[in-house]
Amino acid sequence: MSAHTQTAEKGQNTTLLCQESYVCSGTDEAIFECDECRSLQCQRCEEELHQPERLRNHERTRIRPGHVPYCDSCKGANGNIMHGSMTGSRQIAAVRCQVCKINLCVECQKRTHAGGNRRKHPVTVVHAGKAQEQEEEEGMDEETKRRKMTEKVVSFLLVDETEEIQVRNEEDFIKKLDCSPDQHLKIVSIFGNTGDGKSHTLNHTFFYGREVFKTSPAQESCTVGVWAAYDPVRKVVVIDTEGLLGATVNLSQRTRLLLKVLAISDLVIYRTRADRLHNDLFKFLGDASEAYLKHFTKELKATTARCGLDVPLSTLGPGVIIFHETVYTKLLGSDHPSEVPEKLIQDRFRKLNCFPEAFSSIHYKGTRTYNPPTDFSGLRRAVEQQLENNTTRSPRQPGVIYKALKALSDQFSGEIPDDQMAHSSFFPDEYFTCSSVCLSCGCGCEKSMNHAKEGVPHESKSRCRYSHQYDNRVYTCKACYERGMEVSVVPKTSASTDSPWLGLAKYAWSGYVIECPNCGVVYRSRQYWFGNQDPVNTVVRTEIEHVWPGTDGFLKDNNNAAQRLLDGMNFMAQSVSELSLGPTKAVTSWLTDQIAPAYWRPNSQILSCKKCNMLFKDNDTKHHCRACGEGFCDGCSSKTRPVPERGWGPAPVRVCDNCYDNRGIQLDVAELPSDEEGGTLIARKVGEAVQNTLGAVVTAMDIPLGLVKDAARPAYWVPDHEILHCHNCRKEFSIKLSKHHCRACGQGFCDECSHDRRAVPSRGWDHPVRVCFNCNKKPGDL
Repeated sequence: MSAHTQTAEKGQNTTLLCQESYVCSGTDEAIFECDECRSLQCQRCEEELHQPERLRNHERTRIRPGHVPYCDSCKGANGNIMHGSMTGSRQIAAVRCQVCKINLCVECQKRTHAGGNRRKHPVTVVHAGKAQEQEEEEGMDEETKRRKMTEKVVSFLLVDETEEIQVRNEEDFIKKLDCSPDQHLKIVSIFGNTGDGKSHTLNHTFFYGREVFKTSPAQESCTVGVWAAYDPVRKVVVIDTEGLLGATVNLSQRTRLLLKVLAISDLVIYRTRADRLHNDLFKFLGDASEAYLKHFTKELKATTARCGLDVPLSTLGPGVIIFHETVYTKLLGSDHPSEVPEKLIQDRFRKLNCFPEAFSSIHYKGTRTYNPPTDFSGLRRAVEQQLENNTTRSPRQPGVIYKALKALSDQFSGEIPDDQMAHSSFFPDEYFTCSSVCLSCGCGCEKSMNHAKEGVPHESKSRCRYSHQYDNRVYTCKACYERGMEVSVVPKTSASTDSPWLGLAKYAWSGYVIECPNCGVVYRSRQYWFGNQDPVNTVVRTEIEHVWPGTDGFLKDNNNAAQRLLDGMNFMAQSVSELSLGPTKAVTSWLTDQIAPAYWRPNSQILSCKKCNMLFKDNDTKHHCRACGEGFCDGCSSKTRPVPERGWGPAPVRVCDNCYDNRGIQLDVAELPSDEEGGTLIARKVGEAVQNTLGAVVTAMDIPLGLVKDAARPAYWVPDHEILHCHNCRKEFSIKLSKHHCRACGQGFCDECSHDRRAVPSRGWDHPVRVCFNCNKKPGDL
């Protein structure tokens, strides 16, 4: 229908108006339809027009609700129907031309208004009422009803060329299919080389030739990605795929996408127009079967369990129909009437060493096209027959279909490195396995893609080689191995039964130890004065393991004696500091009062801030205002200015907020401090200078202490200068926020994120030590 039809349809009036305009000028509602006048007429026009004797016998029909007029162009001068007589029914008008003033059916509109100036005539669409539609449907045969059901079907992009699903969620998938959420469906997909007419085949097999899936005579492929549409007649989801052997950039990803579609399909049509079946067809199906059994069966079973689906997704693979169209050659099996084509197909698979074990069935359907168009009736019957078979693949709800496709897309996604790919197969393992490579030997991980999301470690069955850079040796106890057990052991500073300080003393005397959970301490590095043997030759076995990117590696130097000594010294210093905090405060307060000026209030009498009344605690510092001598907190006495009237000048000194604001008040020279007060003031200044000097010395001592900490740091710890913020909460470290290392992973954390205590035997910490929040949640021994 033309654009003029659609424009007129938007603003049309659904009321049928008089078409004669004899009395009413075309503004009154039509009441009658006169077959011989071939027009709709209002009450007044009908009376005036049929007053003459020769017009009184015209056959007139009263218009009822939902009435649709007949096509004026289909009837001849005597009212005979022209092209409508083929079906034995009169054609109903679809539009009315506003210029020609006639009603037209769809065929007559195309015939009379398709070209020339008439193509620009504005038309009004005539809508049939529900009663009329029901009446039409009752008179339709089964084939016509099926055609009518597929008139509104449209296709949509399901997965693009980069393997990204283009529907947001399960509800969006059902909405685009335009089906019920409880409807049980099957999936039919099509494969084949580019240009073999896959979209054309689906349009004629399922949708009676309507262009649901786009077709094009251009050289470029018109189908990019995966498109889907719902067939309401057969209750199936029809999927159109991109052709093989086409010009594409992401060939590996698009080929992997085909197998995802195959995995969720119930029936696969392989379309070929080659006069003879090529080996590529059998290689494609054979490699697809092998990849399905190796990678997809396990994942579909896991999806069934993970999503709680009632319908099994992987009982068997889909059925396959090979649709073979020839022009100059005979169909398969026509030369051997005694042998069925399917047996010849199986023989061809065996000759090529391809075994399509994953497919539930393989059928051959051929057609020879002497003159176009292609006959799709045989394929249609074969498809309907396979869809009725529910013994291996049962229908399922659209939500289940979406979950299966989403699970496969999440599991098998990501870029595929071309330099590691074996191109001898349509579906190499690199399409579906992890792309990680061992840093030591270069072999690849054999687990499925994205397995790390499920907590599954990397794995490879090939043996690795030793690399000094990664030190990828693992020690196992030789005595336990001879008893049938494989127990890993690591060198460490002290035994688990030794206390921290006793373990350090033994380490200084006899070196590091190797301890087995079953056999105890089996080795000490300096057990004898001379003649100590290497543990590899005596008590342990050596195995070489793979080094995967992003793992902790194999740092077996767990000699953390230096760090344990620092931790012990820090603990002792902190304990002494905390225990002596009370007496130190008391002595400091007494000495301050002894050298304080006479006008200062004694520290023992200052219980709260003079201004904000904040009560002082043991750790709070009291500050005296140099002007008034009262005690204040740091916030209320943070300002400075010279106080010459009290002998503090010319350098600025601490004053409270009130005295800072009243700086205009000055004392006379006669009111300066006396000689006794001047001596006390000098003593106070000397005391403050000593305190400042001691503070600078303590700050200067922090620098070599940091160097000592770096020297004592275990090898797996992240250096302090690389730690800028907490590894968990991302808070930036400062003077007030200290850094702490987790003894398990070696990352830097704040105190809140690493306050848990737990033994870390794998790192040589047999007693509870600091661990981070994440490591503490790990089950088993660290």
